[in-house]
Amino acid sequence: MATQGAEGHAAGTEVPAGHAHEDVFPPFDSTYFAPQLIWLALIFGCLYLLMSKVALPRVAGILSTRKQTIGDDLAAANKAQQDAAAAAAAHEATLTEAKSKAQALGQAAHAEAAKAADASRSKLEAELGAKLAEAEKKIGETKTAAMANVEGIATEVAHAILQHVTGKPADSAAVAAAVAATKA
Repeated sequence: MATQGAEGHAAGTEVPAGHAHEDVFPPFDSTYFAPQLIWLALIFGCLYLLMSKVALPRVAGILSTRKQTIGDDLAAANKAQQDAAAAAAAHEATLTEAKSKAQALGQAAHAEAAKAADASRSKLEAELGAKLAEAEKKIGETKTAAMANVEGIATEVAHAILQHVTGKPADSAAVAAAVAATKA
């Protein structure tokens, strides 16, 4: 079934005749147990030495360096936090002091403005009182003058009305006496 080419190789699906007696998987073959155990011990020993002398000291160094770096960073962070808290307290104290100064200045300015307003109002009230007294005096004089003229105007109006109603000129003395009688 197998065909041989020009070089003498067999191609096909048949099992070669020389290997028919090997039915056991080589690692499970009991004839190889002793050398396998020796090689296992040698390789394990070499790996143990390599790990304990080279790899694990490097990892331990890295871990200790990392632990030291983290510790230093945490210490620096705590110090920075304390500094920030102190700065915040100082800022708060400065802000409170500035607020109290501003409030005191505002109250002082308010009191000064109120004092100036009172002085200005007093001065204005005095001026207005003087003007009011002068105006009342002028009104009194005008009223007195008007009242003096009222009798003459009333006499003239009564005279004109009587003349218009009756069609005859009225007696001036009688009209003046009637106006004087109503005045009293």
